[in-house]
Amino acid sequence: MAYDELLGDRIRAILQEKRANFYEKKMFSGLCFMVEDKMCCGIHFDKKKHTDLLMARIGETASEAAMQRPACHPMDFTGRAMKGYVFVTPDGFDTEEDLAYWLQLCLDFNPLAKASKKRKKK
Repeated sequence: MAYDELLGDRIRAILQEKRANFYEKKMFSGLCFMVEDKMCCGIHFDKKKHTDLLMARIGETASEAAMQRPACHPMDFTGRAMKGYVFVTPDGFDTEEDLAYWLQLCLDFNPLAKASKKRKKK
């Protein structure tokens, strides 16, 4: 199953409203939003739970505080959580205000985030 296109539209609208320099990449069984060439946030379809999750790159400090929210969980694909990233269940981004809250955390961390290394073309 594909990711929720409506959620993608909601994220796009907020990023455009905030005048973020972003583009999209399909990955993680979903869609990733890159801001200033760095992974910022995305949509991941969890095949086990059959639901869409918001992937948020908010940094280690903010993720510690965010984990106190019931809809927030460590981002874990392989049995080991990725530091500085969280998954948010649909209850946590149901309203536009909630989604804007998470995206603002992502945008606040983005200038501090390291860009991934570019792959060399063969």
